[in-house]
Amino acid sequence: MIQAIDHLGIAVRSLDEAVPLYEKALGLRCLGREEVASQKVRTAFFDAGGVHLELLEPTSDDSPVAKFLAERGEGIHHLAFRTDDIGAQLKQAADAGVRLIHAQPFEGAGGKLVAFLHPKSTRGVLTEFCAVKPGATAAH
Repeated sequence: MIQAIDHLGIAVRSLDEAVPLYEKALGLRCLGREEVASQKVRTAFFDAGGVHLELLEPTSDDSPVAKFLAERGEGIHHLAFRTDDIGAQLKQAADAGVRLIHAQPFEGAGGKLVAFLHPKSTRGVLTEFCAVKPGATAAH
């Protein structure tokens, strides 16, 4: 089931402006950037002692991250838990009465399978489950 906190997602308006802050002010090294077309975002990942930070920049005004930025501004967007069985994790959450945003996992950043729980069911925290696809190795 849940193995660890995998990453914290942080909404930013511009990766080009935010990445240097994390590198210069915090001394973290960017592990790479990636576009996730299905979620209409570009991402940049950093390792902070085994927990990753995922900066999220919207690529479209109708993306979930763009809507988040318009309503709340830059900041923590979601908390992601690594799981060894994303299907079982989703079932457990649904059986506990949690509203699922995604009943089926889909491919997210780093080639991982991901699915989200609705923040109205998780005390205001957008929660993600993520898992390495069977037979694959996660990029970050």
